Parts: sequence; structure tokens; C-alpha cells
Amino acid sequence: MTDGNRTSGSQPGAEVPAAGAESGAPGPVPGPAPRALGVPDLSLVVLIGATGSGKSTFAARHFKPTEVISSDFCRGLVSDDDNDQSASGDAFEVLHFIVGKRLAAGRLTVVDATNVQAESRAQLVRLAREHDVLPVAIVLDVPEHVCAERNAARADRAGLPRRVIQRHQRELRRSVGTLEREGFRTVHVLRGAREVEDVEVVRERRFNDLRHLTGPFDVVGDVHGCRAELETLLDRLGYALVRDAEGRAVDAVHPEGRTAVFVGDLVDRGPDSPGVLRLVMGMVASGRALCVSGNHENKLGRHLDGRTVQHTHGLAETVEQLAKEDEAFRAGVATFIKGLVSHYVLDGGALVVCHAGLPEKYHGRTSGRVRSFALYGDTTGETDEFGLPVRYPWAEEYRGRAAVVYGHTPTPRAGWLNNTLCLDTGCTFGGKLTALRWPERELVDVPAERVWYEPTKPLAAEAPGGADGRPLDLGDVAGRRTVETRHMGRLTVREENAAAALEVMSRFALDPRLLPYLPPTMAPCATAKPSDEADARGEGFLEHPREAFAEYRAAGVREVVCEEKHMGSRAVVLVCRSAAVARERFGVSGASEGVSGAVYTRTGRPFFDDRARTERLLGRVRDCVERAGLWAELDTPWLLLDAELMPWSLKATGLLRTQYAAVGAAAGAVFPEALGALEAAAARGVDVASLLDRQRGRAADAAAFTDAYRRYCWRVGEAASGAGAAGPGGLAGIRLAPFHLLAVEGRSLAAVPHTEQLALIDRLMAAERALLEEAGDAAPEAGGPAADRTGLLAPTRRLVVDTEDEESVAAGVAWWLDLTAGGGEGMVVKPVGALVRQPDGRLVQPGVKCRGREYLRIVYGPEYTRPENLRRLRARHLGHKRSLALREYALGLEALDRLADGEPLWRVHEAVFAVLALESEPVDPRL
Repeated sequence: MTDGNRTSGSQPGAEVPAAGAESGAPGPVPGPAPRALGVPDLSLVVLIGATGSGKSTFAARHFKPTEVISSDFCRGLVSDDDNDQSASGDAFEVLHFIVGKRLAAGRLTVVDATNVQAESRAQLVRLAREHDVLPVAIVLDVPEHVCAERNAARADRAGLPRRVIQRHQRELRRSVGTLEREGFRTVHVLRGAREVEDVEVVRERRFNDLRHLTGPFDVVGDVHGCRAELETLLDRLGYALVRDAEGRAVDAVHPEGRTAVFVGDLVDRGPDSPGVLRLVMGMVASGRALCVSGNHENKLGRHLDGRTVQHTHGLAETVEQLAKEDEAFRAGVATFIKGLVSHYVLDGGALVVCHAGLPEKYHGRTSGRVRSFALYGDTTGETDEFGLPVRYPWAEEYRGRAAVVYGHTPTPRAGWLNNTLCLDTGCTFGGKLTALRWPERELVDVPAERVWYEPTKPLAAEAPGGADGRPLDLGDVAGRRTVETRHMGRLTVREENAAAALEVMSRFALDPRLLPYLPPTMAPCATAKPSDEADARGEGFLEHPREAFAEYRAAGVREVVCEEKHMGSRAVVLVCRSAAVARERFGVSGASEGVSGAVYTRTGRPFFDDRARTERLLGRVRDCVERAGLWAELDTPWLLLDAELMPWSLKATGLLRTQYAAVGAAAGAVFPEALGALEAAAARGVDVASLLDRQRGRAADAAAFTDAYRRYCWRVGEAASGAGAAGPGGLAGIRLAPFHLLAVEGRSLAAVPHTEQLALIDRLMAAERALLEEAGDAAPEAGGPAADRTGLLAPTRRLVVDTEDEESVAAGVAWWLDLTAGGGEGMVVKPVGALVRQPDGRLVQPGVKCRGREYLRIVYGPEYTRPENLRRLRARHLGHKRSLALREYALGLEALDRLADGEPLWRVHEAVFAVLALESEPVDPRL
């Protein structure tokens, strides 16, 4: 690894052995192996050489075309002439811009230009430093006559004066000895055309790049000389200690091959820093552990190197303890510390381990700035009342996808903040020694045996930034956004949609910490095929279940479940086992303090303005979950449910009054008088029969329209009759029909088959009946709202249909007809096996709604069943709605997956916000 300053290259006049020079070689003998030039896999490679020295040929041979940025190419971009020297200023602006963009993206970049002048190289070194990558110089020192011959062979360079080459050669030779001082970390000098030809560029992995190591890992926080606690922790993690002849721990082996990773600060303050070093050094040497440098190791290393350092903050104790060890051990410690890197990138880039934390832009980078931040963190420039620097809360602003695990700043307990975790729990100060199991994200800790070192100030109440920090930021959601999903790839949110969602989210939505999911819109089934005879009788259908069954059959889905569609409002219910769980798991505080969950609409708004009613509903659901034994069975302190909350009038009162009731009232006022006048005219012999029939039909349609919406409206709470839960905040008349258990702690349940889902829901129903029976106030299993004032949970009737069996399909159609004839809204048809894909890999619609003929009057108007209206409505376009439903479904799945993985709030909220943003896309609201 070319980690330090190094110059390589042959001396002028060095001879190259002739092929076959070895005596006694039978036949032709191959020449020497190509010389390897080490180049870090993330670096800025600067080619230096006179015109004609072969830089472009060298770059093309050893690097990908996209990695090479040529000054000639950039001249062509700005002037259409690669050799137009008057365009060099603009060309190098373009070149530096492209180089900066590539380095920012973490791409190895090669600059193909003469670069023989110090000022031109200085700009490139600055770019490398700005992006924290290593600048590497490769010098092609080719004789003048070779350069001249090559230029003469090129039509565009044939007239190049010889003095230009001579000037380049003079500047190059003056530069070779100064390249290291200019900032190049590695300098390769190739002298002569033969040496340029006989090299091989070798990509070298950065010392901190261990993405190929996937663990599992046990990341251990700051030990600070607490050897006994470290041994206890390793034992609890499952490691078997290896001891030497004197009984000292010198290694530790895990039976499952786990690797320990230490975040630094092994030494100082504690009682046995040599013992800690002996154990960790042994584990690292055997390949069973990794270790990054802490600021205390850095200071100790400078002391062992003979440099003057202040023996403060526990160093004096470590020096005294090391003085009792032999010289060989102290030398080994010095070597070990010198070899420690600033941070490691592990597990495919998903985990970063460092000592004091590291922003995403520094991950995998190599520079003094990166090392300084990784060892010491950053400060605000202020000091606190104890005279100590105030740490800059970088974790509050962290938005990286990699989990950053670090130490350095003692805190009473470890807690995740924006996908970062501080593991320094103050063991040497009498706290705990803590480790993180990865990828399980499980914390394991052991208490300190005693206070080994009195802290200068009390431990902070929280990790840097506090438990809440600034978890959400406008930049996370504003503007045009692209969200990566696991089930549908990259999904784009347009800027105008994001602005609309921000308006709703900022003004009306509940606490985002209690908003881990928003349900997707649902596509209707394909439009029913026309039947002129049925249409003429007024019995035509706009939606029919045969279309839904045929659609799933065509997608390769054989078994579907038909679920009763409740006419209410979509509600998501987050129920925690207690308010303490809501506070600890979801960070609820401030205005939301004391809540035990949330009940919210599909646009993220609180369902009830009355907090007492919300808590009463959550309490009933919580009791049912407890009685059903699901807390223990699912091993979770919280549940997330998708449900329908009834009656419809509970949230749609304004819509009912202004849109639906107004139509019914107008029809009730107009039609009786109009029909009376027409009937009187007919009695007088006036030929109004056709007009009278038409108006009678319209009156009947208006009455059917009124009947359709009225069956979904009833009084609730104190306005409802009866006792029990009536009164302010009461649940009388309110029904909750859960149909999907979405997630629990550590797991998304979105892919659990729907039949299993409904079986779990049935257990909640049975639990509520048992609770009510015990209370002597049993609710009937069936019956309308007037008959059930105390039962909250409503069952969801269902039927499984085989789409390839015509009898089963016919039974499904008959079931739907009976359901809708009895006043039901319709049904939702879903694949039994949730999260289904077509043979080509595309997601299948998670569900399609098939609404009843009478219910659709509410949607399309009283007279939509007339033949002329049905013909027009059957031309409706469903493509956009179906696309929207799938995109929102994929985003909802992504939110649940991120929630289950314990990702930070901003990552979960990114997907939730995107669902709300897509809801503002222009689409027919009747679909």
C-alpha cells in the first residue's frame, strides 16, 4: 500500500539485462517480470511528461477510458480543436470540474496533461485534498528525440517546434525532486520508453477499505485499561479466552467465527492498560479482531516514539504501568499503535467503525483531515463550564446509509441517533463496557467493577445531539427526489408533488416519529365488459369480480382471497404496549409525551382530535393483543395495523353535508313536485308518458343514491344511544376493522400470506369477545351499529377463490353479489401469498377493489347506471392509477423494511413522505 511518501524509479544510465542472459538457459528466456506500480484504488493519478512522452497511450493501457480526463479532450469540448492552446484556460476549468465531481463520487481519476509546471500540479493537489484522496504522480521521463519522433508521426503535431519539447523536459527535471514537497503521497518515476512499456499498474485496496469482510462483528466501545471488564464482556459475547503460561489473556476465539472490532482508546485511566493491549494485540495478530486508533493511542504512540507530550488524562498511569513490562512488549506496543488506521469500512459499506465519529463524506477517504476527525471529532470552538471543548453534534446531521459506530464521548447508555451509535458508556468512570453485535444490532454490556477514574464532569444525559437531535431536515424531502426501494428500484418524486406533501405534512400530520407508514392507494379492477341487454334493463356493471379474477390468473396467481371492503376511512394503528415503549422505541416526547401510539389517516393526520378517544381505542386494541397472546408470540412491544375505521361519517361529515346530502335534499325537494305536475298533465291527456317515465327513473336513482350513502353513516360517542362507552371520548358506535398486521419490532410482516394475517386478526376478535363476556357486556358477533355499542373490533369476512377453477370463480362472484346486495361496499381481491411477482419479475398489484353496483352511485353519481353513462364510464383510463398504486406499495414496503431494520427516522420518513407526495399526482379521484 502506498500509504506514505515514496519515490520509485530507476537511476539514469541503469542497464536492463538482455533476454536470455542467464547461462545455460534452454532456448529463449523471458525477460524480467513487469515492474508493479502501486496505485490506491481511490486516488488522483497525475501523469507528468513532455508532449509526446506517451501519457495518453500509457493511460489507455492501464486505466478505463472513463477514468482518464485529458486536457486535449477538454480543449476539444470548448473549442472543437484538441490543439487550440488559446482555449487552455477554459479547458482546464472543465477538466478541474470533472475531476472534482469524480473524486466526490469516490472514483479513481487520472489526469492526462503535461503537468510539468508546479502551478498546474498545485491545483490538482488541492482538488485531491478537498476530496480527501491521495494524489499520486507518475512521471514519464522519455528522451527528447523519442518525443520529437512521436509528435512528427502525428498530423496534428507534425509542426510542433522542438523548443516546446525542450522546455517541457527542463521543467520536468526541475520538478522531479519537489513532487513530494508539493503534496504527492506517492511518486513513480519511469525513465526511458522501455521502462514505460514494462510496467504494470496494480490497484491497491486502501487500508481502511474492508468492505469484503462481512462479519458477523462484535464492536467494542472504549476500554480505557479496564481489562477485567473486557474479559467479562468477551465471555458474555461468547468468546473463549486464550491465556499464556502466566495466566494472562493473549487472545480470544469465538466458536462461530465472529470478529471483534475495537473503537480505540484501549489505554489510559484504567487499572491495566498493558493487559488490555496484550489481549487486543493478540486478537488482531491472530486475525480475530480489528482495531482503529483512538486519540489516547495516538498520544501514547508519540510518547513511545520519544516525542514530548503532556502526561494528562490518564497517560501518566499508562506510562507507569508500561514501565513494569519488558522492552520487547513496549516495542510491540509502539509498532501496533503505528499500524492502526483511522477507521474501517466493513460489510459491503454498511458499517463504519471509528473512534470519534465520521461524516459520510469522509468514509473510506484518506487524509490528515479524515484522520483528525476520526480520532478527535470536531468542536464548536467553545468551551463548557468545566473548561472542556464543546463537541460539534455531527451525528444530528448525519444522513449516511452506513451505520457509524464510534466512542470517544462518554454517555450513560448507548442509543442510536440517525444511524450512528456511540459505544463509550464510561466504563473507566464506573459506567459500563458496551458492545454492539452486528448485523443483529443488539447491544451487550457489563458493569464496571468500580470507578477507576473520576470524570472531570458528569456524563452527558444522552449521546452527542441528544436522543432526538434534529432528526428531520427540509433537505431530506424538498425538491425532486429519488428514493431507492428494494422491490421496485428507483422511484422519483417530482418537485411539485414534494411541495404539496410538505404542505400537508408540516401543517396537519401528526408527530413523524409516530408515522412509520402510509398505506398505498388501491387500483380498481379492470372495467367490466359491456352487456347491452343488462344495460338496457338497468342492471349493467362498471366493475365485476370476474375481471379481477381474470387479471390475477393472467399474472400467474392461482389463489386469491376476497376480503369484505368496509365502508369507512382507512386508518393505520400504531399500538405500543405502554407509553414508556412509545417514548423509548419511537422517541416520543414534547407535545406527544404520554401517548401510547397513534391512530391516523392515510394522509398522516390524527384520526381523532380528541386525544382521550385515541388512547381509549388504543387501550382496547392493546387489551385484545394481550388477551390473544400476541405480544409474547410475536416477541414485540408494539404492533402496526392497517385497518378501516367506521362509520364513514366519522371523518367525512363535511363531505356528506356539502356533496352528498345536498344532492339528496335537492332531489327530495324537486322530484315530488315535478312528478306531481307530470302525472296531472298525463291525467288530462297530455302526451308526457316518456318524460314522466324518465323523471320517475331519475327520482328512483336519486333515492337509491341517498340510501347508498346513508347506510354508512351513524352517530357515535355521546351522540350515540345506549350506555357503555358513550360520552366524551367514548367509543360507542365506532368500529375498527383491522385486516393487515404490518410490522412488529425487528420484522416487517407485509409478506405474510393474507390467510395467516386474517387468522391473527380473528384472534383479536375472539379476544375482544372474551373480554366483553368477562365484563358482562358481551357484544353480538353480528348486527348493525345500533346493536353493538361496546364491541370495537369488526370482523372482515373473506373467501378464497381458485382463479383457474370456474366453479370457484362462480362462487366468488355469487359471494360478491350477496355481499353488495346486503348493502356492502364490495370486496378487495388479493393474492393469498402476499408480495407476489409476475414471471418477468414485476410486482403484481397487491390488491384490486371491486365495488358494488349501488355503492358506485356515491362515486359516479345517481344516474351512472343509465346505458349512455355506462358506455362513457367504461372508457375510463386505469393505467396511471395502477402505476401509482404499485409505486406507493413499493414505497410502503420500503418504509416497513427500514423500520424493521432499525434505520434512522429520516430514512423511514423519506419513504413515508414519498407516498404522500405521490398522492398529489393528478389522477381521477373516483378510481
